[in-house]
Amino acid sequence: MPGSSAVWAAHRGCCSLHPQRRRHHPRRGSLPLPLPPPSRRGGASLTRPHASLAAVRTASEEAVYEVVMRQAALVEDAAGRRPRWAEEEDEAASGDAGLLGWGLLGDAYDRCGEVCAEYAKTFYLGTQLMTPERRKAVWAIYVWCRRTDELVDGPNASYITPTALDRWEKRLEDLFEGHPYDMFDAALSDTVSKFPVDIQPFKDMIEGMRLDLWKSRYRSFDELYLYCYYVAGTVGLMTVPVMGIAPDSKASTESVYNAALALGIANQLTNILRDVGEDARRGRIYLPMDELAQAGLTEEDIFRGKVTDKWRRFMKGQIQRARLFFDEAEKGVAHLDSPSRWPVLASLWLYRQILDAIEANDYNNFTKRAYVGKAKKLLSLPVAYARAAVAS
Repeated sequence: MPGSSAVWAAHRGCCSLHPQRRRHHPRRGSLPLPLPPPSRRGGASLTRPHASLAAVRTASEEAVYEVVMRQAALVEDAAGRRPRWAEEEDEAASGDAGLLGWGLLGDAYDRCGEVCAEYAKTFYLGTQLMTPERRKAVWAIYVWCRRTDELVDGPNASYITPTALDRWEKRLEDLFEGHPYDMFDAALSDTVSKFPVDIQPFKDMIEGMRLDLWKSRYRSFDELYLYCYYVAGTVGLMTVPVMGIAPDSKASTESVYNAALALGIANQLTNILRDVGEDARRGRIYLPMDELAQAGLTEEDIFRGKVTDKWRRFMKGQIQRARLFFDEAEKGVAHLDSPSRWPVLASLWLYRQILDAIEANDYNNFTKRAYVGKAKKLLSLPVAYARAAVAS
């Protein structure tokens, strides 16, 4: 969490929901931060971070923007209202606990935390800075994203059919209606009842899993962008309502959500560039086919896996695009609620370094896996913490 994602990066990202997944984390992996929003007041294109590069949104950007606006509206509607979890804390303190079976629900959240600690250690560490309510909610979202990802990328992936994903989506709808199937569903069902979380990003992540069942080529970046949104950008939209926006932030709600989206896209693009060789061995190419052709490259060049000057030039352009998304995402860190900044910034920094590793490997992402060494990760964490602490 699928992502980073914070859960943003946690999903298909460095603190990925599924660290081994070739396409996402954040996890997953991937959470994200603000692009200049293509809001009703104008702004940059979601797929092209700089306003000077685009004046009109593409069809894919428009579709994603509608989801962004829907979630932003939910958050704005909830602004000023006392959150349900705060009311429940008062009830518990007065001895009038409003949650039936809280002991079992508490166990469910604890189990979500254990899964997060096992598969996304750095991100889990960052969640310890959050309030207990937010921490538990992020764990619940993380686990749902991971379980969704495992449907098409886990040990039973070969048995998964479109019908199975339809059943998973119906199960999602049921838990949003307050009818969970198991303890993990119960934790998420409780979370979405307390925070202004929209169901559409969850449904869209399932749509990304459907694409993985049949689609192995992407004609253009616009197509690839939509896929990146489905499997990673969605995580940011799921988690921003939980992580919270800083009370003193002057940024628009849409801009914060577009930032989260930017980090999800950046994480997924990084996964794709890191795993070109692994995907090719599975018959998949997650690269814009028109841009490959413009670079004088073919599918056979990918399957042959030879680093040439043409490939290096192509990769430099792809890495530059991913970095633009990371840059736009990083601008949004200061607009998050202060306890949420560190896990997001740390995951962003760590995952962005994978792009440096690809360059250090002379763009050989066919047979060499780019990764960030443990020592480098450990050195990055305190620096990210200090930066997050002074973000304003």
